[in-house]
Amino acid sequence: MTEAPVSRPAASPRRLGGGDATATGIPAIADLAPMTRLVTETTAAADIAFRTAGCITLLASIAPVVIGHTVPARERDNLPFYAELADNGDVDQSFPRPTERVLVRSRPANPFARAMASGGTVENISFQSPYQTVNPALGDWWSGFRTNAVAHAQHWRHLDGPRPTLCVIHGFMGSAYLLNSAFFALSWFFQQGYDVLLYTLPFHGQRAERFSPFSGHGFFSHGICGVNESMAQAIHDFRLFTDYLESTGVQQIGVTGISLGGYTTALLAATDDKWQVAIPNVPVTSIGDLLPGWLPIQPVLNQGLRWGSIDKELTLRALRYSSALTYPPRVPQDRRFIVVGLGDRLAPPKQSEMLWEHWDHSQLHWFPGNHILHLGQPDYLRSMARFMSARGFAPPGWSRN
Repeated sequence: MTEAPVSRPAASPRRLGGGDATATGIPAIADLAPMTRLVTETTAAADIAFRTAGCITLLASIAPVVIGHTVPARERDNLPFYAELADNGDVDQSFPRPTERVLVRSRPANPFARAMASGGTVENISFQSPYQTVNPALGDWWSGFRTNAVAHAQHWRHLDGPRPTLCVIHGFMGSAYLLNSAFFALSWFFQQGYDVLLYTLPFHGQRAERFSPFSGHGFFSHGICGVNESMAQAIHDFRLFTDYLESTGVQQIGVTGISLGGYTTALLAATDDKWQVAIPNVPVTSIGDLLPGWLPIQPVLNQGLRWGSIDKELTLRALRYSSALTYPPRVPQDRRFIVVGLGDRLAPPKQSEMLWEHWDHSQLHWFPGNHILHLGQPDYLRSMARFMSARGFAPPGWSRN
């Protein structure tokens, strides 16, 4: 007997805004109120155009995989290593906890950053990353990335701190501190009493190698092995920054991130249970499931795999190494919160729904915008703040206003 499909929840017709997922998930576009549906479909079309332009840029990054010889040879020799780790699903083996002690250096940030954290102090902090590749065979190659070997972050602190600290992880190519500060309304969170850490992913911003054509170029330009080691280093260096925060007296740390930063946030939720909250925002969660919808990348990449005699199934298994879907979450279910745009076509809602299912239907908030245009963002930022406070992650005297 065939079961009747479960209907999706309808959106509220009263206003153009978002809402929370119910037991049946997020609403289908067809179920939205007319104006919300129109806006969602319009922003989705804009996202497809933006995605196509992004694909062309990304193709320049993965060109060595497609037409070169060095990268395909490295992939053939080393993809089985990551595939085996993914098959094992042991997060402590895949992302071992760093044990090194690092010397964190600081210098005053620029006047714009200091103005956004009015009444506090803002410093750019860094350390020489002691990261060693998860795959020992790639250690010598990875050590050649000298600029990437210095980890960077920007730290906003209250003068009477330390305070609960919200860590923010940017998306692919979007590493500018000022951009992320404005997008996430970090001045508002700071005025509410939180300290803030803006984290720079490998190969982005000041970590970009010399002659990189754009911030983040090196993240994808070294093939699947490079992506996996980049993610392993992202987790490693982030944990060292949070070790540093704890050494200064910080007792509560939460993490949020957008897009690639959301991918990292979800993975961090599997590596440690100490994060007070984990809030991936429009996250990618499975690169292997994402690529088939990205034209013209997928056909070019498939051709490159054929030219390089690289097994496609092995490639997909190796890609699962860095996906949060591969590992059980350690952050408790009631401290996980997902934000998704119904019109998102760079990290489509299906990506967030897969994470929502893997995370045992943790709280999920949807909005009627795309990957870049987050309509109703004030609603979900306030919802985030209430969510954090309800989990005990809030500074003294926190206000809901």
